[in-house]
Amino acid sequence: MEKIVNINYAKELEKRIQQFQKEGRFPRLLLHACCAPCSSYCLEYLRQYFDITVFFYNPNIMNEPEYRKRVEEEKRLIAEYNRQVETGDFEGMNSDEGARKIEIIEGDYIVSDYLEAVKGLENCTEGGERCTRCFELRLEESARIAKEHSFEFFTTTLTISPLKDAARLNRIGNEMGEKYGVSFLPSDFKKKDGYKRSIELSHKFDLYRQDFCGCEFSRLERESQERERQEQGENGRKHL
Repeated sequence: MEKIVNINYAKELEKRIQQFQKEGRFPRLLLHACCAPCSSYCLEYLRQYFDITVFFYNPNIMNEPEYRKRVEEEKRLIAEYNRQVETGDFEGMNSDEGARKIEIIEGDYIVSDYLEAVKGLENCTEGGERCTRCFELRLEESARIAKEHSFEFFTTTLTISPLKDAARLNRIGNEMGEKYGVSFLPSDFKKKDGYKRSIELSHKFDLYRQDFCGCEFSRLERESQERERQEQGENGRKHL
C-alpha cells in the first residue's frame, strides 16, 4: 500500500521564505487570486518577501455583474495596500516598511472555458470532481502566464479557504508548474490563523464577501441548502 505523506505546506512556505531572506532577494511571484477577501491576508503576508503580481483569473464566476464586482474589489484592495507602501502608514497591519507594491493582471473572462472544463460534472456537490477540474483550469492558466512573463514562482489564494483541500491544490499546482516549467510555491494560507486574519482585514477595508465560491452550480447548491434549513426550522416550530 502506498504510504500517505502529510505535508505541512505552510511550513514549507516558511522554509522557502527563510532561504530567500538569507539570499537577500525578493523573487517575482504570480499570485492567482479568487477574490479580495481571500487575497487580503495572502498579500499582507507575502508582500514583505516577494515582488507580487496578482493574477485575477476566474471564468468560473458565471454571473458577469458578480465577476465585475469581485475584480473591482480586488483592484481596490491592491490600491489601498500600495497606498500604504507609498505613505509608510501600516497602522493595524502585519506589514512594515519592507512591504513592496503589488501589480495586477486581469485574465481573460471566458465562461465557456469553465463550462467546457466541467462538462458532465454539473451536478457534483461542491468540493468534488467539478472543483478539481476548476482548480486545474485556473492553475494551468496561472502557470502559463507565469512562464510567459518570466515569474520565478506562482501560487494561489485558494488554499486560505477552510473548504478547500490544500493538498489537492498543491498537487495540481505542482503538476501545472512541471508542465510549463515554472515553480509552484507551496501554501496553506488558512494555517496560522490566516483565514481568521482575512475576515479581520475584510472588515477593516469593508470588502465585499460573497457567500458562494463563484460558479452558478455552487450558488444554486448553497440556495438549496438554505431553503432546506429554513424548512426544517419551520417544521420544528410547528411541532412545538
